[in-house]
Amino acid sequence: MMKQTTTLTTLTFVIGLLPDNWTLKKKLNDHASKFSFRLLSRAFSAIVTYHQIENKPMKNGICVANHTSPIDVVLLACDTSYAMIGQVHGGFLGILQRALGRASSHIWFERSEMKDREAVAKRLKEHVEDLSKLPILIFPEGTCINNSAVMQFKKGSFEVGGVIYPVAIKYDSRFGDPFWNSHEYSMLQYLYMMMTSWAIVCDVWYLPPMTRLSGESSVDFANRVKAEIARKGGLVDLDWDGQLKRAPAKREWKQKEQLKYSKKFSSSPRHIAPLECKNDSPNPSTSRMDGRAYS
Repeated sequence: MMKQTTTLTTLTFVIGLLPDNWTLKKKLNDHASKFSFRLLSRAFSAIVTYHQIENKPMKNGICVANHTSPIDVVLLACDTSYAMIGQVHGGFLGILQRALGRASSHIWFERSEMKDREAVAKRLKEHVEDLSKLPILIFPEGTCINNSAVMQFKKGSFEVGGVIYPVAIKYDSRFGDPFWNSHEYSMLQYLYMMMTSWAIVCDVWYLPPMTRLSGESSVDFANRVKAEIARKGGLVDLDWDGQLKRAPAKREWKQKEQLKYSKKFSSSPRHIAPLECKNDSPNPSTSRMDGRAYS
């Protein structure tokens, strides 16, 4: 793992010294990126099958995918070069982020700072509108999900405009469980578990590009893309927010569900006619109600 990281760091450092307006720099970055990430995938004994490669994102736009593991980035970057966007990390991930940033334009932000997130949205729009830049890779769920479902997509990346390239990722957990539970394992512990697993077997589907329809809200667009990814990957399509594993549900979400539940009662009949009881039997211990005997 250290050799692969050193290779990536060295290559991106050298490429970063070249002028940005050189066409050669983009080609070198593309080859160096794929070469480095393919070396990293070997450390996990990754076996990846890419489907429908004619839909693979090749230029500016936003590539969105379901999220199971940090390895998702490695496996996707083995086949196509992307610009990354995400939270600033320290440690091992921080080294990779700084290395990638030397050779290409990536967007890193502090999730806890709202002002910084607004600046990120602006930079994201500027990036998408620049035809010379790489497609941005985004995981709209915002957290790792356990390879069984696709949860709520955050609407931010669907408000920017431009083309959306959906990608479905599905792992075969029989050879190694790729889900990263950050509450139980640190990044280094998780990477060690992945490198010592039997193999990381994965299927990746490139879906046809999608654009926002006229009059369609960003939330509806996000849900439409999410449904296509879930269908193709054989995953359960859920409306739940994946961040609920870290924080309690917001008050407005509770009120929304309470309103739905109350409508079930309001739509049911309010008055039920009493049953007619007849007692023709001389025995007072036995009565008949709707043809049934009770004692």
